[in-house]
Amino acid sequence: MKWPAHGGQPAKIYHLTNLTKSEKVYDFSANLNPLGPPEQVKQQLPQSFDFIQSYPDPEYVEATRIVSKHENLQEKNVLLTNGGAEAIFLIAQLFSSKKALIIEPTFSEYRRACDVYNIEVISLSLSIDDDFSLPLNNLLTKLAEVDVVFLCRPNNPTGTMVSFDEMKLIIQKANQHETMVIVDEAFIHFAPSEFEDLSSLLANYPNLILLRSLTKIYAIPGLRLGYIVADEQKIHVLRMKQIPWSINSVVLALLPALFSDENFIPKTKHWLQEQMCQLKTELKKLDFYISPTVVNFYLLKDTVKNNKELFHFLLQHQIIPRHTQTFKGLDGDYLRLAVRSEEENNSLLHVLRLWREQQ
Repeated sequence: MKWPAHGGQPAKIYHLTNLTKSEKVYDFSANLNPLGPPEQVKQQLPQSFDFIQSYPDPEYVEATRIVSKHENLQEKNVLLTNGGAEAIFLIAQLFSSKKALIIEPTFSEYRRACDVYNIEVISLSLSIDDDFSLPLNNLLTKLAEVDVVFLCRPNNPTGTMVSFDEMKLIIQKANQHETMVIVDEAFIHFAPSEFEDLSSLLANYPNLILLRSLTKIYAIPGLRLGYIVADEQKIHVLRMKQIPWSINSVVLALLPALFSDENFIPKTKHWLQEQMCQLKTELKKLDFYISPTVVNFYLLKDTVKNNKELFHFLLQHQIIPRHTQTFKGLDGDYLRLAVRSEEENNSLLHVLRLWREQQ
């Protein structure tokens, strides 16, 4: 069976499993902000229609200024991209025919981009025995063997977060070996405020490149918007490799509305922490393992019964989890679940209680 490599494809999942999809389903397979886009975006969307008749500025000057200001970055260090995926493939071009280290299980597009550009991949595995914590010492010993490291922070699918101090050590050691460190911070906006992003290290470590996504936190996957943060020289090189007009006029026109509510991200974080606290309490009561996530998704494992059967049980009850067949090292023995609305989360808990009652 060819499993889809990403979430958010309910019709395909039901087709593959030969199950009947009802009109109303709860999709826990995509890691988007359940609060939806800012209200101002919905209001401004009709006006953005006029921009589809115009080419976007190929250098995205004003859009870069808006994003940089909102994210407290310098414009010269920012390159806008068509979501996080374009950022990954743009960066992979820099290491064509070289050697990469990937920490897995993690987002599949790092390995896919490496395959496209003939980059040899070695990997280190996170383990449930260590609560999916980073094997720091093993990683440090591998730095001299590779040209680039791909690391997701917070990690997808575990939701775990490498500390700032550990990341600084990794970047320092990698710099000594002239090894680049690519850190995907696609979900950094969901993390509690005590977890610092890595942008403050860019000035001292030219071997660091950050990837960010605005798709997840603002719940706009159909619009596609992300960006790369790096030193000015690397941004220039990457811009020269970028496909012209990769970002459409509609999303550029909506940027002011996207950032209009300064409380949107703090409000999301507060709401998420309340929901996660409730979910963790209830799931542990039901004897499920939950990865120590700090963001809007988590790995779930039934320590009593077959998880692949649980996957089908949830689908039969119109709950769509993210399978883990395509995550290296998980092999379908876990489910990844997003944190959704309170109503959806309660529906999930109800179905999981039914699952337990069948044992």
